Amino acid sequence: MAGRFAPRPPRAAVRGGIPRQGVAPGRVRVWVPDGPLELGLVLRPLRRGPGDPTFRTTPDGAVWRTSRTPAGPGTLRVTARGAEVRGESWGPGAEWLLDRLPRMLGAEDDPSAFVPRHRLLALTRHRRPGLRLGRTGLVMESLIPSVLEQKVTTLEAYQAWRLLVRKFGEPAPGPAPGRMCVMPSARTWALIPSWEWHLAGVDDKRASTILRAVRVAARLEEAAGMEPAAAQARLEVVPGIGPWTSAETVQRSHGAPDAVTVGDLHLPGIVGFALGGDRYADDAEMLRLLEPYAGQRHRAARLVLLSGRVPGRRAPRMAPRGIERI
Repeated sequence: MAGRFAPRPPRAAVRGGIPRQGVAPGRVRVWVPDGPLELGLVLRPLRRGPGDPTFRTTPDGAVWRTSRTPAGPGTLRVTARGAEVRGESWGPGAEWLLDRLPRMLGAEDDPSAFVPRHRLLALTRHRRPGLRLGRTGLVMESLIPSVLEQKVTTLEAYQAWRLLVRKFGEPAPGPAPGRMCVMPSARTWALIPSWEWHLAGVDDKRASTILRAVRVAARLEEAAGMEPAAAQARLEVVPGIGPWTSAETVQRSHGAPDAVTVGDLHLPGIVGFALGGDRYADDAEMLRLLEPYAGQRHRAARLVLLSGRVPGRRAPRMAPRGIERI
């Protein structure tokens, strides 16, 4: 029954993420969205690189996630079959995750609020009707990797997240695919020695920002119940967290449709090229082009990125740098 919890009968192990014999059955919820939903597209922003220990896709089409919920760590497996979405979860946070499964998949999002003003965005929305902006309701799990992504290449940030979570996190509850972990608790983040940050390629500035954030983790998690603008303001009280980091966080924790990312190295040029033919656009020009989408600017930027209309590269990729040069 949609929205009901029920224990799952034990099944023999097979490839692709089905529970092994001897593993306690998970709790199950089936949900039917009220419109098109593309599971991979909705959950993609929660993945921090191909080696993210908290996110995995398996050959059977399932998406696995781990989270540290207010009720404790949990593992969630999500599959879509026809019009139904099935969630199965394990661990102390299992019921918390299943209770919030619909909103994580965009049940509280309103795609109809977006009115395209550019032909490119109208065509992209028509081709990808399953785009929804989901909200996890968890702030720290999006804030910490966003801080790690400040002013470095994505390769460096993803590597730091992978190394730190695998070393200081805990094994995922239930029959999760191999080497999946739950991110460390706030206390564990606070106790990571300085040399471990350096071994993961994290400079003192980003490490200090994370340490300041985890000391007030409870107050920051309260921001999940605020409006996105108020949540961003609370996050930015912490030194080292600015508009870029707060926007990247609330886009995931709140599903904020208007939290456009400013201060990004690439996004202004991509939006400028797609909507105005200006590959050298800055933040001010990007915001001018997105002004017709006030209230939906983040959704507009997502559609720009999905359109595939991006300027060609004119320079080599930025090379990873040692932390001593950051």
